[in-house]
Amino acid sequence: MSTPALKGPAWVTVRQYRRTLWLAGALAVLAFAVIAGMRIWVAQYPLPVQNGTWIGSGENDAYLKLRSTLEYVGFAAIVLPGFVAAVVAGPMVAREYESGTYQLSLTQSVTPATWLRSKLTVSVTVGVLATLAVMGIFWFGRLGVREGWDYHWGHQTTYTATGITAFAYVLAAVAVGALVGQLVRRTLPAMAAAGLVMGSVLVAFNSYRWSILPTERVTSPLGSHPGLGIDHLHMDSGLLTSSGAPFSPLICWSQVNETPGTDTDAKLWEKVEQQCYAQHDVTTQYTDFHPYAHFWPTQLIETGIVLALAALAALAAFRVLRARHA
Repeated sequence: MSTPALKGPAWVTVRQYRRTLWLAGALAVLAFAVIAGMRIWVAQYPLPVQNGTWIGSGENDAYLKLRSTLEYVGFAAIVLPGFVAAVVAGPMVAREYESGTYQLSLTQSVTPATWLRSKLTVSVTVGVLATLAVMGIFWFGRLGVREGWDYHWGHQTTYTATGITAFAYVLAAVAVGALVGQLVRRTLPAMAAAGLVMGSVLVAFNSYRWSILPTERVTSPLGSHPGLGIDHLHMDSGLLTSSGAPFSPLICWSQVNETPGTDTDAKLWEKVEQQCYAQHDVTTQYTDFHPYAHFWPTQLIETGIVLALAALAALAAFRVLRARHA
């Protein structure tokens, strides 16, 4: 990889990891070529189109394989921060402490802060470019392929590969990697620790991101359709009494199961269930959901939180560096 514009520690860092950078670039080109080839394959077998979206069927293997391949691309967007954190913590920082190579760098009129800053700069640049590549490949492959729950805007892979949080996670991964690498100073343990930290952050946000904003609720008479379209993220649903108190359907299910004959007679099952609802004054059903309008606010809030964590980790990394080289 040619690096004519780079100087000093940044040039050294790129030279050290040029093979890894070439490999990453080759993987991105290969992934794009695979997705492009699969789209051409799908085009050979015309599918019904509704509102600009292909309507796939189980008989079209090309379409199904394209969808499953895009799932892997979306998954790559999710795990990329963990990989970046492990690489920065291990090979880029901890290994230099472990081997003593950093001492040579500090004898070349390079301050400790400049040494670490150069590594972070290269890591951030490569991480952002890698994120752009993964997101671009996902968007290109997804054009027109938007039927199904796995391409819903609230689905984990789609949410990550089509928003801005992925960039915040990469920045946080670089900062966490730099901090862990200095604290652990052994390559493999540092890689494992950094990957574990970023993995924990990702799991936490994947579990609680839809609690950032309050859900909206729609109610309807018992047994009716709530009237929601497909462009919403379902969170919860249940039953309410006439007073608005929640009611557990398990109560009626237990009563139905205890009634002889309901296991073979669907009409009897429904009759007993309705009688139970009437007995407990159950009149309304509700659905809690997030509308699509919550997508970008959630993205922005999550991005802000992750960037704050990244700033704290970066600050801690430079404080540790300053303390050990004071």
